[in-house]
Amino acid sequence: MGNFLKYVAATVVGILVCSIICLFFTVISVIGMASSGTVSVPKNAVMVLKLNGSISERAEESPLSALLGAVNQDQMGLDNLLRAVRNAKENDRVKAIYIETSSFAGASVAQLQELRQALVSFKESGKPILAYGDVFTQGAYYVCSVADSLLVNPEGMIDWKGMAVQTVYYKDLLDKLGVQMQVVKVGTYKSAVEPYLMNEMSDANREQIETFSGEIWNQLVTEVGQSRDIDAQTLNALADTSMLFQPAQAYVKAKLADRLAYSDEVPGVLARMIDVKSPKNYETITASDLAQVAAKQPKGTSGKTVAVYYANGNIVEQAASGLSGGAEIVGSTTVDDLLKLADDDDVQAVVLRVNSPGGSAYASEQIWHAVEMVKAKKPVVVSMGAYAASGGYYISSGANLIVAEPTTLTGSIGIFGMFPNAGELITEKVGVHPQTVKTNQMADFGDITRPMTEGERQQMQAYVDRGYELFTKRCAQGRNLPQDSIKQIGEGRVWTGEHALKIGLVDQLGNLDDAIAAAKKLAGLENATVLCYPAKKDILSQLLDEASSTGSYADRKLRDALGEHYDLVNTLTHLNRRPSVQAIMPCQYIFF
Repeated sequence: MGNFLKYVAATVVGILVCSIICLFFTVISVIGMASSGTVSVPKNAVMVLKLNGSISERAEESPLSALLGAVNQDQMGLDNLLRAVRNAKENDRVKAIYIETSSFAGASVAQLQELRQALVSFKESGKPILAYGDVFTQGAYYVCSVADSLLVNPEGMIDWKGMAVQTVYYKDLLDKLGVQMQVVKVGTYKSAVEPYLMNEMSDANREQIETFSGEIWNQLVTEVGQSRDIDAQTLNALADTSMLFQPAQAYVKAKLADRLAYSDEVPGVLARMIDVKSPKNYETITASDLAQVAAKQPKGTSGKTVAVYYANGNIVEQAASGLSGGAEIVGSTTVDDLLKLADDDDVQAVVLRVNSPGGSAYASEQIWHAVEMVKAKKPVVVSMGAYAASGGYYISSGANLIVAEPTTLTGSIGIFGMFPNAGELITEKVGVHPQTVKTNQMADFGDITRPMTEGERQQMQAYVDRGYELFTKRCAQGRNLPQDSIKQIGEGRVWTGEHALKIGLVDQLGNLDDAIAAAKKLAGLENATVLCYPAKKDILSQLLDEASSTGSYADRKLRDALGEHYDLVNTLTHLNRRPSVQAIMPCQYIFF
């Protein structure tokens, strides 16, 4: 028996030693892969931009994905895509951009609009763009329509059908479970709570959705029409017929595409576009590699810095553990980061890149205060991404200048509180009977096994009213408008960036580059280095983090699999992590 235990112990020790050795060599190999290979731009280069997978706000490198052989080089952050297109415009070795699309899961309209604007700027340099695809989703077609020549496979498809917005309602499901959501709110249009209380859309919610979706669709129609030389009436008529299942020849006839071609014809077309004899006379470089080249270019030598701080995701008070549920703006972390930027003498201006539907009202107030602390020392410019709504607008409102994309969803100035009453589920359906003994009348406030009393509801309403009063006060201070005016355009209503400009919620329309240029102007800078924050972790830290929790890796795979439905699933699975009082827009919209 003693020998047996010795053998077992020796085996266990051997396995542990081998595991440590394997981990060591794995870490070394990953670091080696990351640091090896210097990318250079070949002469007569064509940048290949593949619209596959999905686009996130920032590039998400994953060593664990690399180890598992799951890296998809075509899936990039918007920051890297813009960096690549910008470098392609400025680099004399790059002669053209080739966009290829097939299984594009999607991105927000504002992200696609910013990418498209970069491509328009690239064309202004006199360099051509060629687009080819087997299947163009509507989002992919919107981007690809900017091309000088758009080719579609003879058996390919172009999706052009208009925009639909779907909100999912759960009241019947909650009734069957025996759960009642107890809600207090401020704002006629504050419809984030509707799905828990109703089975159909309210008139106010339908009104705001019809307005902003119509404005977004008109943006797409206008831009596609300008690029393809098709009038808006014709594009809407084509959308009414749903072009997806039309024969490919119909796309050429309708001027949505220039010609039909198989993929093997693309190299020859590219050669003719850049005026070389054959495909052998040019080389391709991926957008990922070109972004890497751009990132390694020498920075400015002025010693002056514009900091771009990414505030991306739901606003929360504490970071998630395990499965992350997507990007988050953690209140305390963001406050610390912003205060460091305020105290950094090398940072002359801060661009706060906001891409958030909101979240915790408390965390939003703390971040707003931190922005004020930064603004007291240096200019702060907000660049709005896909969303800067509710809490996302709260943290933006105090900036010296707010820049939004025309299709940004913003506003949603309102607050609500929500507590579940699961008494029926717990007592009647599960058969558990909790008994409470309390010393004071409201000692068990928030108990999910019973409904709120009228006194509790009144106190909760008063608390939410005070929160709305503070929210509108902050917006009025930041926008230099009467508080009553903010309340009139508040009420929880969601606006597009285009509309927000007209009512004074934003200062100008534009993208991140425009916001950076504005920050430089406010700070009196002609030459400055642009640095992005929060700083990304080094590859070893990423590997150790992902080795301890596969949450971020699993979340990326879930996002890739669900595409536009990801936000809905994320909302449902993380309800229990939300604070009781929130400043958040309805984030379960699904755009088609």
